[in-house]
Amino acid sequence: MVPPVQSRRFLDPAVIARLGTLELKARTIVEGFLAGLHRSPFKGFSVEFAEYRQYIHGDDLATIDWKVYARSDRYYVKKFEEETNLDCHLLLDVSGSMGYGSRGLTKLEYGACVAASIAYLLNRQRDAVGLLAFDEQVVDMLPASARPGHLRALLVMLERLRLGAKTNVSKPLHQLADSLSKRGIVVLISDLLDDPEAVIRGVRHFRYRGTDVIVFHVLDPDEIEFPFERASRFEDLETGEEVMAVPGLVREQYIREMGRLIDRYRHQLGAAGIDYQLLKTTDPLELALLSYLSTRSKRL
Repeated sequence: MVPPVQSRRFLDPAVIARLGTLELKARTIVEGFLAGLHRSPFKGFSVEFAEYRQYIHGDDLATIDWKVYARSDRYYVKKFEEETNLDCHLLLDVSGSMGYGSRGLTKLEYGACVAASIAYLLNRQRDAVGLLAFDEQVVDMLPASARPGHLRALLVMLERLRLGAKTNVSKPLHQLADSLSKRGIVVLISDLLDDPEAVIRGVRHFRYRGTDVIVFHVLDPDEIEFPFERASRFEDLETGEEVMAVPGLVREQYIREMGRLIDRYRHQLGAAGIDYQLLKTTDPLELALLSYLSTRSKRL
């Protein structure tokens, strides 16, 4: 059955942009996503990964969720806390280039919604989640925790984030990788507009330490399609450097180079066992949650 219009509508970035607080946005995205998931071809994802597992002979009958049975005609029991517990570290790029936004949400706002939604979902699962914001260095950090009130603290931190300076994706990656003492999962949310070789080395560092990684490559549609028509002055949001260009003369080369960059990230990260997901700021936000849940399923 197709997800109801209400649940699909609230996953639209244009609608999310008009909602109030980040907490409201995260709750709307996750609850709408889970509601739609029950009625979609992905039926079972939210049951499997949120708070339930399939009944096994010998389980306590009192733990069976009869509402789920009524919907699915299958027996599911609530997961035990130790079955869902993990540490997840959300890494959000707040460098100057993340401030670009041509259609509703900037890359930073979109990335913050992705981070808040994953944090909200993890909180429902009683998993520990932390947040690290960075530009060319770590600008703010909240250690992973599952304590009551921690989700609110994380959302408040996201609300207070401001655009930073230049990008240096690899530096904070290496810093966090060296500090982790427990295996878990790292979620990187960035436009990855940096030296790709350095970025890839930084992300691989987590894999060397046995940590699962998913990378959300967030770009504005303009950065992929280069739809500009008239001669324009383009400004680097991080350095302030300006360059004049006639879009019609450079569009083909620009699109080719951007495609090469995306392909390089996709292929080299994939070869290292790292999940890569390209997200445009106009993409429905449930794509990020589906990708996260897919990574989580491989881990479990």
